Amino acid sequence: MLKRPKPKISKRDHIRLGQRFEGTVRDLSSDGQGIVAHPDGRIFFVAGVWRSEHGLFEVTGLKGRMGFAKLVSLSEGSPERRPPPCPYHGFTNDTCGGCPWLFMAYSQQLESKQQLVTKTLQPLNESLVIADIWSSPEELGYRNRAQLKTDGRRLGYVAANSREIAEVSDCLVLNERNRQTLKDLRAQLPNPAWKPSRGKQWLALDFDDDITAQEVVANQRRAFRQGNTAQNQRMREWLKERIRFLDPQDPVLELFAGSGNFTEVLVNAGYQDICAVDSFRPAVETLTSRDLPGVGGLCSDLGRSGSAEQLAPQLSKAKLLLMDPPREGLKNFAEYLLFAKGLHTIIYVSCDPATLSRDLKVAMEQGFALKEAQPLDLFPQTPHVEVLTVLSR
Repeated sequence: MLKRPKPKISKRDHIRLGQRFEGTVRDLSSDGQGIVAHPDGRIFFVAGVWRSEHGLFEVTGLKGRMGFAKLVSLSEGSPERRPPPCPYHGFTNDTCGGCPWLFMAYSQQLESKQQLVTKTLQPLNESLVIADIWSSPEELGYRNRAQLKTDGRRLGYVAANSREIAEVSDCLVLNERNRQTLKDLRAQLPNPAWKPSRGKQWLALDFDDDITAQEVVANQRRAFRQGNTAQNQRMREWLKERIRFLDPQDPVLELFAGSGNFTEVLVNAGYQDICAVDSFRPAVETLTSRDLPGVGGLCSDLGRSGSAEQLAPQLSKAKLLLMDPPREGLKNFAEYLLFAKGLHTIIYVSCDPATLSRDLKVAMEQGFALKEAQPLDLFPQTPHVEVLTVLSR
């Protein structure tokens, strides 16, 4: 009887949860985590570290050819590392995960975001010069909206690496009005009305600087708005300049219009035929109630298959397409462009370089050229970066 050969065991199979290893952060991932190679070759993602830092790490998760680890100690830290000014910052199950880059100097945050945008978009047009990122006027105290979680006893943000509530009594990235709202909401605890239903961990409390704590309604989503007022104004000014030399007689289709943040810029520039579309009905109702001249509001589930066909009449006559989608972009973008043969310009505002790159490739396959890319930092202390782009046929 022939004996079957024993299967070869990879060195990687010996890696176990809780195992510790030394390593150097070789780069940062698109979501801001450090990329560290285990001595046996497997790649691990680690929060709270920066490029070129060397330290001791502990394995916390394994998934295929990659894994997750936590920082145990640093033997060589970045000279730009700083003490986080927030007492709730951290990467454990009981700390707030909202500002993962708070430990790093703002100049380094901006440099990393610039590198990410360049690395992602430069291959689409090697001759394109990616503009220098626009920094936020304020590193802290800039945020004009927030979403807290509560179970009626506790109130805070989602903890790092868990689904637990990390309690906070203050938040340094909120502007003064919203910091007061947070404190006023905490004063309502304990609150039996905020107890989640069976099977739910919490309720969401959405608010912005247009309302007080007394006006906050649990699990009531508010219309989208850009979270950094100063940077939003800069985006509006950028848009104003980009459409200044276009023909305001051209029909415009605006996707993910919200309650009219960019629509208003189009109106002020003299555009008189604007179809503004959004998936969130209350936002469309707010936009319609503003009675902006030349604007027709329309509610449509833009990510749904077949939504492009529903908008075929608007797509077929549009000359300018303005879009500001959520992080997932517009997966069915190709369908939209098939109905939009008359487009000459696309202005695409994105909060995710990866999905932006995917959608820009689709447009370029339809004969558009990427002419401009302007990074902008809407959310300091986080890996998120906004990119404003222009394409022309």
